[in-house]
Amino acid sequence: MLEGAKPLDVGIPAQVFTTRASMPYEVRVCGATPGLVTGGDGLAYRVAHGLDALAWADIVFVPGYRFPDRDEPPQAVVEALIAAHDRGARLAAISTGAFALAATGLLDGRRATTHWHYTRALVARHPLVQVDENVLFVDEGNVLTSAGAASGIDLCLHILRGDLGVAASNHAARRLVAAPYRSGGQAQYVPRSVPEPLGERFAATREWALHRLGEPLTLDMLARQAGVSPRTFSRRFVEETGYTPMQWVMRARIDLARELLERSQRSVEQIAAEVGLGTGANLRLHFQRILGTTPSEYRRTFTRDG
Repeated sequence: MLEGAKPLDVGIPAQVFTTRASMPYEVRVCGATPGLVTGGDGLAYRVAHGLDALAWADIVFVPGYRFPDRDEPPQAVVEALIAAHDRGARLAAISTGAFALAATGLLDGRRATTHWHYTRALVARHPLVQVDENVLFVDEGNVLTSAGAASGIDLCLHILRGDLGVAASNHAARRLVAAPYRSGGQAQYVPRSVPEPLGERFAATREWALHRLGEPLTLDMLARQAGVSPRTFSRRFVEETGYTPMQWVMRARIDLARELLERSQRSVEQIAAEVGLGTGANLRLHFQRILGTTPSEYRRTFTRDG
């Protein structure tokens, strides 16, 4: 447990792998040194064990913590994680705990994820890590990472399924009143799939397009609106947003479809026509590709009456 540890990230693995007669696990909470650890969100933790606890652990969980993009974990923690990995322990990070694992170098060249708010920061700080910003968790064998706090439940249940089987995992899920398996990835929880631009060259053109998503939009039309050639528009647009103009338009259409699924009872076919995607099949195809789930599953998740 690192300074600034997030309460849910600490509690989830402790709850899932709770020490009880029916579970073959013993849970120990440790810090860089035994004693008081200042947590995030106004909480603090008194931990009984230091880093020597990692010498016997089969699974080491690293909860998320505050300011991961600013603060490096203590070198002693990094070395203890590497030593635990070298002797065969599995390392599992919840949310921003991925930054601590990345600091060990064990994620270099491997897929990993973290909370969607920090994916860009993880890429910038550890460019050798193959960050997947969509998934709920990533299993790379002996190194595992998960997205935000609730995704820690998904990761823990996944580990439990591998260790003890589906029945045990489902039993734990029922105990937690959680879904045994969630479809889709964390992209469906990001407020907008259209990225925040790095510059404002074409802000007026983007705004113009957002008001015309239900109409045909082409590269030539967008470039003409921006007052530059299509080639120049494409190059500068990618520099500004990280996406080609038509990729950006598609994501904007999916965002509008999300809003309509959340706040209206329109059918998928009606929404597809309204956002400029033509058919329900076309909407389903791009919805799945961008968000990792279907329009129907998304609506069930994000409407009160399911």
